[in-house]
Amino acid sequence: MAVKTVKPYRFAPRDTVDKFPAPLLYIGWEDHMMFVSPICLPVPPDTPFQALMDKILPDAYGMHPDFAKIDWSKVQWFKSGKPFVPEPAKTLRENGLGHKDVIRFRTPGLEGIGGAYF
Repeated sequence: MAVKTVKPYRFAPRDTVDKFPAPLLYIGWEDHMMFVSPICLPVPPDTPFQALMDKILPDAYGMHPDFAKIDWSKVQWFKSGKPFVPEPAKTLRENGLGHKDVIRFRTPGLEGIGGAYF
């Protein structure tokens, strides 16, 4: 990420990928205030995207009463705010996801809790 400063600002980043057990991935569920911000998880880059949907997201968001109702074929994905179409059989790396990337998903028809979106 680029930084603009008024004076020279030189430092070694302290959050590089080598300092974590796996690259960090930020994941947010749009329109669900039960989760006010993306969660951050260490996820190996060779993890298939399908495993993210089948195993990781249920552990992270499964306590939401509407999570089990998600129709994954209708989910809209975003990477850094732009529409993103992941390939489920490919790994996170092959889908272009790396350390500290942000992905968000929107579930049309499932907003808020039981449709109570504010």
